[in-house]
Amino acid sequence: MLRFAVVGIDHGHIFDHVKGLTRAGAEFVGYCPQTSVPGLVDTFAQTYPDAPQIDRDAIFADPSIDVICTAAIPRDRAGIALRAMRSGKDVMVDKPGATTFDQLAELEATVKDTGRIFSVCFTERLCVRSAVKAGKLVKDGAIGKVVQTMGMGPHRLGSSRPDWFWELDAFGGIIVDIASHQIDQFLFYTGSEIGEVVASTVGNFGTSKAPEFQDFGEVLLRSDKGSGYVRVDWFTPDGLPTWGDGRLTILGTEGYIELRKYVDIAGREGKDHLFLVNKAGVEYIDCSNEPLDYFAQFIDDVQNRTETAMTQRHVFEVCRLSLEAQAKATVLTKN
Repeated sequence: MLRFAVVGIDHGHIFDHVKGLTRAGAEFVGYCPQTSVPGLVDTFAQTYPDAPQIDRDAIFADPSIDVICTAAIPRDRAGIALRAMRSGKDVMVDKPGATTFDQLAELEATVKDTGRIFSVCFTERLCVRSAVKAGKLVKDGAIGKVVQTMGMGPHRLGSSRPDWFWELDAFGGIIVDIASHQIDQFLFYTGSEIGEVVASTVGNFGTSKAPEFQDFGEVLLRSDKGSGYVRVDWFTPDGLPTWGDGRLTILGTEGYIELRKYVDIAGREGKDHLFLVNKAGVEYIDCSNEPLDYFAQFIDDVQNRTETAMTQRHVFEVCRLSLEAQAKATVLTKN
């Protein structure tokens, strides 16, 4: 049985990692409680009361632990992953996998040198049932050849954030921090191995208290397979009954798919709504029972040294495009 531990509890996505791996049959052996968000660790301890708290040095030194999961402060995730791989462990990292080009280069070199797996859990595709269903529909040819993806990743800012949340060096910029999700989706649904950043922009329109913060970003992408548009922001109003109205439209030569991932505003209850339009007509698909394949595939990859969950090339290309789009972004405004 695969055994995993957690080092880095600074973002709620760590719950997705633990829940997904344990449901897929892995054993959760413990976690390091070091955090910048004490309340998050308190909730984590309440959720997993049987999991022991373990010093992180002991976790890295334990040869019986196969995998390290981390959702640390974004700038620290690469460092944890590097140490884990050099300790003979595979890694599941919350997005973004890297916040600098130097980190990315070191991650690529370490994967090559150690043969370990560096996987980024892009939750907005891998942990969203409607997104999983969309991938299967695309693979089955339901909308023909994919021409374009248009991904929207709005988020709610909220009133309580750790200090690092506002620091550009810590979160890496809004494109690196959030739009990596949509860049992952562009590559995946278009079937692209590599892509190109055509244009990108960032801005701080409504967060004057934190001049380094970016509350808006957009990216235009293309590859030899199609094009993509991404918009991310921190402007979700308090009146929406969830943290963001995340949407994805996949345009094909014979139809299109629209995902309303987390809410169908003024429409159906719940989440994971998928709308399919093609020559057969218009179909609504409730994806709430669609299985999440990533975690079982990741376990299989660790045990068999394969790349069924996602290829290492895909992971690094998402990281590269995110960093490039962030670096070349035009600043629209600055408070």
